[in-house]
Amino acid sequence: MTKNISTKKKLVGGVAALGLSSAFLIGGVVNPITPVFADAVRVEAPLAPSFADVVEAVSPAVVSVRVKARVQPASNRGNSGRGGFGGFGFDQLPDDHPLKRFFDNPRGGERKFGQRRERRGEKRRRKSRQFGVSQGSGFFVSDDGYIVTNNHVINGGSEFTIVTNDGEEMDARLIGTDPKSDLAVLKVDAKTKFTYVSFSDKKSRIGEWVVAVGNPFGLGGTVTAGIVSASGRDLGSGPYDDFIQIDAAVNKGNSGGPAFNLNGQVIGVNTAIFSPSGGNVGIAFAISAKTAKEVVDDLISSGSVTRGWLGVQIQPVTKDIADSLDLGKPTGTIVSKTQSDSPAAKAGLKAGDVILSVNDTMIKGPKMLAREIANLDPEAVVKITILRDGEKQDVNVTLGKLPSSKQAAVTSNDDEEEKKAASVDLDDLGLSITSSNGNVVVSDVVGDSVAADKGLKPGDVIVSVNGRDTKSINDVGRAVARAMENERKAILFQVQTGERSRFVALPFAKG
Repeated sequence: MTKNISTKKKLVGGVAALGLSSAFLIGGVVNPITPVFADAVRVEAPLAPSFADVVEAVSPAVVSVRVKARVQPASNRGNSGRGGFGGFGFDQLPDDHPLKRFFDNPRGGERKFGQRRERRGEKRRRKSRQFGVSQGSGFFVSDDGYIVTNNHVINGGSEFTIVTNDGEEMDARLIGTDPKSDLAVLKVDAKTKFTYVSFSDKKSRIGEWVVAVGNPFGLGGTVTAGIVSASGRDLGSGPYDDFIQIDAAVNKGNSGGPAFNLNGQVIGVNTAIFSPSGGNVGIAFAISAKTAKEVVDDLISSGSVTRGWLGVQIQPVTKDIADSLDLGKPTGTIVSKTQSDSPAAKAGLKAGDVILSVNDTMIKGPKMLAREIANLDPEAVVKITILRDGEKQDVNVTLGKLPSSKQAAVTSNDDEEEKKAASVDLDDLGLSITSSNGNVVVSDVVGDSVAADKGLKPGDVIVSVNGRDTKSINDVGRAVARAMENERKAILFQVQTGERSRFVALPFAKG
């Protein structure tokens, strides 16, 4: 009995040594226990924004666009095809060609060298090769089937097919295009009512979320997300560039697709990417909703876009030009030439005028002026505020309709007797001038001078200096002297190179 009790005490001691409660000692046997651990780490944080609701709502309005374009058969492509003979395929050799007999089989007998039997499906394959197929994206903007896409997506196409989010294919017809803004409108004729989206009427804010939906690489409805990285981008692709830059992944095939805000409104039409490698690098460009809506409305209503026309050649006001005109800071845009018989010419605008505002909207540069005028209707009367001879004045201009092609008036002095005069050096500016054919012409430019830096070259005609016409070397000398007396920081030359007129501000040497 005593021994039994001693054994139990040893077990209890052993259990205690293990840190276990003796309550779990039953019949001299230690029962196993489940350890209890602390709770796992949890962080209470605001939920990240989800795009699921937006995507679910807008996806039915986004479509893939397939375009068929007729292509020239390979046998008609001259030497670009395989095995051509001076523009002829082997089976199209002239009758007098020495190799013609190897390919002729007039009696339908045994096939000669190079002749093929017509296999099953060959006609079908030959027919399909008459078409080239490209793909892009688009989206419905009305319940009766109007679709917005890029002009470069459908350009040259002869047949158009759209594929909806659920895989249904429908034929579409072209309503109108606007190459200047790279926009186009298609139409699906169907009795069904389509889910559609609208353009945002608010300017996009840099840093706001954006969702891009489209058809990259022909994969169909694909969603990517990012933020608005910048706005007002000018890519040099057209006169009305006003792109939003986004970092949502956009690739080949996304062109024409929409970029949405979190309210499901279209803030831009995906159009271009910056990509040294050809793939997404996080820099994509979308046509702003404001520009797109104006163009699309015109295309739907009339099939074309009508823009206001002023009829001037313009260029930016640089710091040097601003100094030469005593503007204080660069602003507005300077007229380098007015087109003959244009609204601008009829209203009295002339080279050297600085356009500061249109209908009291301040003009920041040439692109802004082009967009403001283009957005106005032909025959509209606009108030243009200009700076001329150091004074502001308002000019009312009745706009015209933008011509489909530019017309330029060229004046030739070839019939005039050449008049020569001694060259005059303008050492401080780095150029020499002479009189030729009744004009003042740049005869020499010092290689490392400010004139060379500004792009002046021998042969350039100096039309005016500081707004005053120059018909002789003395006119130039007097204008330069006046500028120096008035302590101008720079002097403004109007220069004609061929048919192109521009202003060049040459700063005076300091000291």
